[in-house]
Amino acid sequence: MNAPVSAFIGIGANLGDPVAQVFDALARLARDLPETRPSGRSRLYRNPPMGPRDQPDYVNAVARLETRLEPRALLHRLQAIEVACGRRRDATRWGPRLLDLDLLLFGEEVIDEPGLRVPHPGIPERDFVLLPLLELAPGLMIPGHGPVAALCRGMCGTGLQAVAEETRA
Repeated sequence: MNAPVSAFIGIGANLGDPVAQVFDALARLARDLPETRPSGRSRLYRNPPMGPRDQPDYVNAVARLETRLEPRALLHRLQAIEVACGRRRDATRWGPRLLDLDLLLFGEEVIDEPGLRVPHPGIPERDFVLLPLLELAPGLMIPGHGPVAALCRGMCGTGLQAVAEETRA
């Protein structure tokens, strides 16, 4: 049996009740992934959309999992959770969504395959990923990019606002 690997999952939503969607996703990550257990999560953050501005703000968080699943199997399970939560994939990039789950990091692995890139290529430009990663693992190294703390220092300001936990649905 393989040893567990730390995987970091980006969670985002901006339709319906985004805070409730994120908490539901966290519960599903804990319940619906075989050979996997949660080992931490960041606070929730509200931020402006990355893509078209004519959509609601997002609520984002990052979860850390300890998993024995292989990266592709974990990705497929994450996509199944998205579908179970009402996600419909279309060609719209950076559009509004009920739930978005991204496999950000899988241990120290670097994977570049069709449909699976780890580390997630958007990490260095996304404050809504970097700050939660820093919160969860201040000494984390992003393969190919360096320490998460250094990446955070390079951010040009942020529109992130912590979401009060008492707003939990």
